Amino acid sequence: MKIPLLDGRDFRAADTSPGVAIVNEAFAKTFFNGENPIGKTFERVRGRFYQIVGLVRDVPYRNVREPIFPVAYVPFQSIDANRALQPIAYGAFIVRSSTSNPLALASSLRQELRRARSDFRVSNIGTQEELNRSQTIREHLLAMLALFFAAVALLLAGIGLFGVLDYGVLQRRREIGIRIAIGAQPGHIAWRVTVDVLSMVVVGALAGLAVAIASVRSIDSLLYQVKSTDLLMLAIPSLMIFVATLLAALPAVFRAVRIDPAKMLRAD
Repeated sequence: MKIPLLDGRDFRAADTSPGVAIVNEAFAKTFFNGENPIGKTFERVRGRFYQIVGLVRDVPYRNVREPIFPVAYVPFQSIDANRALQPIAYGAFIVRSSTSNPLALASSLRQELRRARSDFRVSNIGTQEELNRSQTIREHLLAMLALFFAAVALLLAGIGLFGVLDYGVLQRRREIGIRIAIGAQPGHIAWRVTVDVLSMVVVGALAGLAVAIASVRSIDSLLYQVKSTDLLMLAIPSLMIFVATLLAALPAVFRAVRIDPAKMLRAD
């Protein structure tokens, strides 16, 4: 499961339960005031004492939305106070696979398990990806909805910028023609056409980032495993807005640099 072992050791073949346990960080903070729990003991139920041999990092246990609970991991077999071996009624087995479709191994797993332990029955087989997806349906729907509205807003903003720039070039065609006639380079013309719009986009992006950072508490509840103040998450939409601005400005820039100064001056 790739749960990092922070201190102590893993289970050994000779370990039994009750006897030893591995606990998570929340367990150590709750019952041992955050001290190193290795070597200490705790009582789970009357007469069942466990010695802690390992400390692991906190991970979600039943649901990704639940807070992290104190968790103690114990060996598979359990022995009650009367020292009678108690069979396990049910359990979950994690099988690692390098295939692209793990469910293709389902029939083989059922056969091998039946061959190894005839008293075991497999009730359900699923992938970790399916489990994660089933617990994050709301986040996926919100992400798709937000992506849709963001794409529509970006498209409308691009169309608006294109209209403003194109109209600006039309209004300034005489000025642009004169600049080209006296030797202005295409790069200078393109900069003169887009500088005002780029400055407005930069100011708008900075204002949007300021509002987003100010509303961190409200936004955090809509995100899963993503910090609302993550620089990468803030840089990506800013970069997309900048790219959309450049794409919207290209037609106006092409029209500006292709103005024929002689024809323009003759017309005026």
